[in-house]
Amino acid sequence: MTIATKLERTLHEEIPLSLAMGVRVAAYRDNSLRLVAPLAPNTNHKSTAFGGSLYSLAVLCGWGLLHLKLREAGLRKHIVIQESDIRYLLPVEDDMTAECHLDEAAFARFLRTLEKRGKSRLALNVAIMRNGRPAVEFSGRYVVHG
Repeated sequence: MTIATKLERTLHEEIPLSLAMGVRVAAYRDNSLRLVAPLAPNTNHKSTAFGGSLYSLAVLCGWGLLHLKLREAGLRKHIVIQESDIRYLLPVEDDMTAECHLDEAAFARFLRTLEKRGKSRLALNVAIMRNGRPAVEFSGRYVVHG
């Protein structure tokens, strides 16, 4: 089973909303994760992507990347979103694609704090693009413990 398949299964089992939204892992490489979700189950009254679905996809993208990086470090911890900010810049009229990139230096500091204190926080940014332009900009602070 590939890493992408394992993450999809984890998302669908542990966060059932992701299954209802049709979330799939499109790509994972090193410090980057891309999630996709079809427009059809995530539309609003204007036939564009529902703001709540865009927010959820962004949260899941950050959560998924952090989940994978912790597993690569041999750690099984609880991840929760603590705080977030989102900007809706353009309507999304097609399937949604969210992408998150992790800064290696920030992740190394995060791991040191986690080892020292048993919990740590990490800020991640996620973008949802439309025709090469940012449609949604999300920043979230995730807390890892346990």
